[in-house]
Amino acid sequence: MKHLLKLLDLSKEEIIDILNLADQLKYETKHGIEHHHLKGKALGMIFEKSSTRTRVSFEVGINQLGGYAVVLAGEGSQIGRGEPVQDTARVLSRYVDGIMIRTFAQQEVEDLAKYGSVPVINGLTDFCHPCQILADLMTIREYKGSFDGLKMCFIGDGNNMMNSLIVGCLKVGMAVSVACPEGYRPPKEILDFAAQYDCFELTDDPMTAAKDADVVITDVWTSMGQEEERAAREKAFKGYCVDERIMSVAKPDAIVQHCLPAHRGEEITEEVFEANANPIFDEAENRLHAQKAVMVTLMKD
Repeated sequence: MKHLLKLLDLSKEEIIDILNLADQLKYETKHGIEHHHLKGKALGMIFEKSSTRTRVSFEVGINQLGGYAVVLAGEGSQIGRGEPVQDTARVLSRYVDGIMIRTFAQQEVEDLAKYGSVPVINGLTDFCHPCQILADLMTIREYKGSFDGLKMCFIGDGNNMMNSLIVGCLKVGMAVSVACPEGYRPPKEILDFAAQYDCFELTDDPMTAAKDADVVITDVWTSMGQEEERAAREKAFKGYCVDERIMSVAKPDAIVQHCLPAHRGEEITEEVFEANANPIFDEAENRLHAQKAVMVTLMKD
């Protein structure tokens, strides 16, 4: 494992190793045990999309590991003003020990890894969100003990979250059922991967997807850069709000996850969100621990 570009690149064993390390780092953090595995190391962080959780969790995380962050945001860097990605990759590789990027095109992340000489971490693209899903998997295991026999249901857009959840959950051995309207389904690459598994289901009926689910996950219907589609999306996703009706067909002890920010009253009701606030905000916290595990795995000498 040289980079974290997408979960499709990782084996089950690599995912589990990251989760195990994340658990250990979380324990040490909670008990005040220092773990300066990356003492003196620099993480370059490129933001072409706005961020709260990614920015704070990576910056705090690299500091807790004994390193430090250098933040390049939007037009405050040459990459934001049109410098070729391959040039940015080669320059930053001379200065920092790892690069995290949060951007639009997956190809930009792939090119950074191709032309750079340091580990590259995908902090989010329109195609996938691997760091978030590692935190989701960490949280699911905390609440359920293991992945064996579990069913994950995702209701909503076939976006970066659905793409990565399908891959991550199937790879660790969970059954996966996703509900999305026609026209908002995951790309062929993801569906081709999922077709290898008998325990994958794609439907346009949220009630079918949620039946007997152990984990129900949703995300906003309109992601960054899709604002002009909001009205059309609200119409397409009518009936896809995770509410008490949908939760009634999931298992009685099912938990709900949401990567945040949440639009209460759209993709999830206020009641369901607040009833699951503990697992949702544990999930948010686990971004810190999972990403620290990724950085240690990739950047430690």
